[in-house]
Amino acid sequence: AGYFFCRITPSDEEVVIQLNYGKKLGFYIFWIFLLLLIISLFAPLQSGIFTIAEIFYRAGALVFGGGHVVLPLLKDSVVSAGHISNEAFLFGYGASQAIPGPMFSFSAYLGTLIPPENDRLLNASVALFFMFLPGFLLISAVLPFWQDISQTPQAINAISGVNAAVVGLLGASLYDPIFKSGINSEIDLAIGLAAVGMLSIFKLSTLYIVFWCVAACISRIMFFWNPINLCLRRFGQLRSWKKSNFIEKPYPI
Repeated sequence: AGYFFCRITPSDEEVVIQLNYGKKLGFYIFWIFLLLLIISLFAPLQSGIFTIAEIFYRAGALVFGGGHVVLPLLKDSVVSAGHISNEAFLFGYGASQAIPGPMFSFSAYLGTLIPPENDRLLNASVALFFMFLPGFLLISAVLPFWQDISQTPQAINAISGVNAAVVGLLGASLYDPIFKSGINSEIDLAIGLAAVGMLSIFKLSTLYIVFWCVAACISRIMFFWNPINLCLRRFGQLRSWKKSNFIEKPYPI
């Protein structure tokens, strides 16, 4: 679609990328990337380390546009497949927002949870390595050809169309699993909107926003959560009933 509808004019400034290898090696690297992708897509499911390598290489290879886009793929691979629970997945995603670095580091956390019988440090290392490997291979393969691609209007238009599609993928990943799993009431929505305002308007640090969200959620549980309030009311009614019976004045529950 970008090839037909996007009209981006290539820059007149020539960018020269100095590399120690040529297009032939880049072509071979691309075939290595493609071969590993085919193996991860069509190879029979293994167990242990091979499962982790397949899951995270496939997710890293099929994602374009940032770490948040990988969430639906990872959720389908590790949650829907039964490797970890949805709560553990969302907990790790939330924790990864409070640390610096790319979102792909989230894969190390997931690697420690699947499968549990192996060494956790080894699992995390394999998950992290195979999540980043497709990007390194693809960039290394494309760089020798980028000088020609960056001066071709049709290629620039196609890449612009892909970037526009990524915006839609980010919106989809924001809705599912983030919005559907994290926003369950009007109070949750208010906490989320306040966090967005702190980030976009006041330009606060992400760490402060995480602390705010945690404190707001704890306050919500303590003071606004209906089941807890109901239990407290029932407990108060029970005490009043016992006291009324003791002085022979029944008090209805």
